[in-house]
Amino acid sequence: MKLLIKGGRVIDPSQGLAEPRDVLVEKGRVADLLPPGKKAGDAKVVDARGCWVVPGLIDMHVHLREPGQEYKETIATGAAAAIAGGITAVACMANTNPVNDNASVTDYILEKAGEAGKARVYPVGAVTAHLKGEGLAELGELKDHGCVAASDDGRPVMNAELFRRALEYCLALDIPVLDHAENLDLSSGGCMNEGIISTELGLTGIPAAAEETMVARDVILAELTGARLHVQHVSAAGSVRIIREAKARGVKVTAETCPHYFTLTHEAVRGYDTSFKMNPPLRSRADLLAVIEGIKDGAIDAIASDHAPHSLVEKDLEFSEAQNGIVGLETLLPLSLRLVHDGIITPSRWVEMVSMNPARILAVPGGSLKVGAAADISVIAPDEEWTVDKTRFLSKGRNTPFNGWKVKGKARAVIVEGKVVKV
Repeated sequence: MKLLIKGGRVIDPSQGLAEPRDVLVEKGRVADLLPPGKKAGDAKVVDARGCWVVPGLIDMHVHLREPGQEYKETIATGAAAAIAGGITAVACMANTNPVNDNASVTDYILEKAGEAGKARVYPVGAVTAHLKGEGLAELGELKDHGCVAASDDGRPVMNAELFRRALEYCLALDIPVLDHAENLDLSSGGCMNEGIISTELGLTGIPAAAEETMVARDVILAELTGARLHVQHVSAAGSVRIIREAKARGVKVTAETCPHYFTLTHEAVRGYDTSFKMNPPLRSRADLLAVIEGIKDGAIDAIASDHAPHSLVEKDLEFSEAQNGIVGLETLLPLSLRLVHDGIITPSRWVEMVSMNPARILAVPGGSLKVGAAADISVIAPDEEWTVDKTRFLSKGRNTPFNGWKVKGKARAVIVEGKVVKV
């Protein structure tokens, strides 16, 4: 059965398109981009009037918790939450239990994702065995079984020699290393950004230098090896500057940030609400403005959620004792669209950051509506207003700092491999 997404405005930076078109889908692929109103024969119609029709959103940084912590999230609930948020594909980190450092865990993740039948799920394999930072995981085996990248996200690889070898192996395998840049010698024991507010609150701070020094080290190692380095959850002004300068030198470095780093600052921690505790922590106003500047000028390539669901057992504690992380799959779309509504970036630049660039960095299907491309498509009502209500999340996680926020932008339809996916 053919599918016709009719009446919308196609925004596809891979083709320089931002105009009314009808998208014809056939056999899981984009078959044609038609002038508005042109007949397409016997096709099921998706009404996209008043909507943007964009390449499916790709969240390249999520934690699905399965296997091992299914009380926090499962692959099925996470994939359903992604669809609810207009996201057609996610890349899931390796810090499961057991760790995704071997083919059997990768196979399990892909099997569960297939059973869920919602968003595409791309496993990310561990850089080091058991995430211990002592020896490399079986990187070749992980890639052969479907891992699209390597990362010890949640923990840094403190040993510089080991990280260099990881970059070299991943260069040979042609996959990127997704870098959790944190210097534990500087961050150990901290629970929020170091500054006057942490002093006032009596909480141990984490200086921005904990991130910046590791970004600097890892950029230098990427330059040495020629490997592809992707810096995750950029939060600090110095990190943005280092990445920008490295790109100017031709280093193969890309970067992502998350909505909370261009929406909130460490001022939010004053109430000791653990919904505002994440790693890296919320930074200063100056850091926030630097992140926004990096989004505007291309130093930062992508926006990801760093979706990290926890239960009340981990979050309903004193601030210093609570686990780091917030959920974000169902709020990534409207929170990132604030950049468009506020006139900071164009709709095309937004699509680059939430779809085209993640697909390019991970070398996965999607990111384009060119004829012949995989028909992963998000139909978005950019001006639809709604209120974030964590009790209605499809994710098991309720740990969001955005509960009760009035936001704009909602998915009206999500198509994966040419099929309309229902939540």
